[in-house]
Amino acid sequence: MHDYNTVQEHLILKEYGRNVQKLVDHLLTIEDKEERNKKAQTMVELMKQINPTAKETTETNQKIWDDMHIISGFKLDIEGPFPTPDKAILDKKPDRVPYSANDITFRHFGKNIELLIDKAITLEDAEEKEAAIIHIGKLMKTFFYSYNQDTMEDDVVYTNIRKLSKNQLDIDMEKVKAGNLFEPQKREKRSNRRAHNNNNRRNNNNNNNNRRRRN
Repeated sequence: MHDYNTVQEHLILKEYGRNVQKLVDHLLTIEDKEERNKKAQTMVELMKQINPTAKETTETNQKIWDDMHIISGFKLDIEGPFPTPDKAILDKKPDRVPYSANDITFRHFGKNIELLIDKAITLEDAEEKEAAIIHIGKLMKTFFYSYNQDTMEDDVVYTNIRKLSKNQLDIDMEKVKAGNLFEPQKREKRSNRRAHNNNNRRNNNNNNNNRRRRN
């Protein structure tokens, strides 16, 4: 006759399965304490195989011994390497994960941009600071496009840099716009390649027209 899950005893810790629960129940029937201790050690080694990739630490070992006690309904009388856990651990709620103190002002820029800005503020050399601001501007445009599939105006980049730096970083925006200094490198290359292709196309058209006139 088959044992169907619908009529079997409730699984206490599902991750270990029914066979482990049956073996732990068997431990409770062993009257000789020394024998019970040996079987409990073997049981723990077997339970470790459920998650063989888990790192061997004191904490993970204690958890497995605790789990064995939980499966037994805290009825297991053994002398293990750890004290028998209290039933209260079943009622203990996990500690709340605190929100990160590193709040990000602009999600599409990420935390790294803010770290780069903090670094740029500390630079004393004017040329290095300007180069850092330009690099940050390029990254901002790249990240913004990746996040929104849209472009960002230079003035908006400048405003964001000023805000994130608490007005400690500044740059000549006329110089930025004249040289397209905030444009990401790939976009610059694409623009230059497009302009070069357009010039070649115009030259080819002019050459074809000149040949037609001669003919």
